[in-house]
Amino acid sequence: MLISQAQAATETAVTEAAEAAAAAAGHAAHAVPWYQDTTFFVSVAFVLFFVFFGKKLFGAINTSLDERSQKIQDQIEEATRLREEAQELLASYEKKQHEALKEAESIVQAAKDEAARLSVEAAEQLEASLKRSEQMAKDRIAQAETQAIAEVRTLAVNIAMEATKSILTSDVSDAKASALIDDAIKNMDGKLH
Repeated sequence: MLISQAQAATETAVTEAAEAAAAAAGHAAHAVPWYQDTTFFVSVAFVLFFVFFGKKLFGAINTSLDERSQKIQDQIEEATRLREEAQELLASYEKKQHEALKEAESIVQAAKDEAARLSVEAAEQLEASLKRSEQMAKDRIAQAETQAIAEVRTLAVNIAMEATKSILTSDVSDAKASALIDDAIKNMDGKLH
C-alpha cells in the first residue's frame, strides 16, 4: 500500500514536471527554439531517468519500506505477546498471593484452634491432677489417721495390760486369780461363737 502510494506520487510529480516543462517550452518557443532550451532537455533527462531507473529505485524503496513495515509489525506482535505474557504472569502471581494469604489465614486459624484446644486440655489435666493429688492427700491422711488410731489402741491395750498385770500381781491372790480366769473363760464362749 505504501509502495503503490509512493509510485503514484512519483508518477504525479513526473507528469507535473513534464507539463511544467512543456508550458515553459511553449512560452520559450516564441523566444528560443526547443532544441536550444535547457529546460526541455532537463525535463526529458528527468523523465528518462525515472523511466530507466524508476523500477529499480521504486523496487529498492518498496523493499526498504516493506522491510521496515515488517520490522514494525514484528515489533508490535512481540510487544503484544510480551504484554499478554506479563498479564498472565501478573494474574498468576496475584492468584499465588491470594492462595498464600488464604493458606496463612488457615494456618493462623488452625494455630488459634490448636492453642485453644491445648489450653482447655491443659486446664482439664491440671484439674484432674489437682483432684488426684487431693485424693492422694486425703488417702494418706486417712491412712495416717487409721495407723495412729491403731497405734494408740495398741498402746492403750499394752498400757491396760501392763496396768492390769501389775494390779493383778500385786492385789489378787491365787484363788481370786483362778476365779477371774474361770469367769473370763466362760464369757469367751459367748463371744467367740
